[in-house]
Amino acid sequence: MTTLRVRYQTLEFGTTDIHIRSLRDNQEFSDDEGAAAALGISSASWPIFGIVWPSGEVLAHLMAEFDFAGKRILEVGCGIALASLILNHRRADITATDYHPGVADFLNKNTQLNKDRLIPFVRTGWNDALSDLGLFDVIIGSDLLYEAEHVELLAGFINQHAAAQCEVILIDPGRGHHAKFSKKMLSLGYSHSQNKVQVHTQEGRQNFSGQILRYQRI
Repeated sequence: MTTLRVRYQTLEFGTTDIHIRSLRDNQEFSDDEGAAAALGISSASWPIFGIVWPSGEVLAHLMAEFDFAGKRILEVGCGIALASLILNHRRADITATDYHPGVADFLNKNTQLNKDRLIPFVRTGWNDALSDLGLFDVIIGSDLLYEAEHVELLAGFINQHAAAQCEVILIDPGRGHHAKFSKKMLSLGYSHSQNKVQVHTQEGRQNFSGQILRYQRI
């Protein structure tokens, strides 16, 4: 079996520390049984799930102060799931999803590192058949609109799992597809607002400059 090199780090959210086990860098790769290849995940894109990205940090900081009382929350395309980890640590009702077959192992190990309960996780794609995830009051995600085709797929997946009254919060670093996505969400009956954000990440690897996208159906 290929041995992955990992790193351990602690990120601060106010007075809360979240401990993370992630891939050492974006050059790691392990798919000895071909599970990722069978899902169409190339060696180049394989490590993307296992890195703490600036967009994920921005979303996690929002979730560190988010009022989740009485709300069921879904993180879409969670990757290393930093936002889910902080919500779980705060005892929110959080479920995570991702397409990558390596996510569940990292997610479980990271909840254990933080001495928290395991986070419900479902491996599913946005174009998969209808899932039994159910409906959610809040749907969150970060850096999801990589390709133009993701506009229709993500909007459809979100709408499939949105409760009658639902808030959607997405962090977008500016890959050029959020305007079309917002137009699609408006066509599905959601209101839309956005604001620019520029922050310096805790790791100092790179600054984040992008948009916080919010959609709401009342």
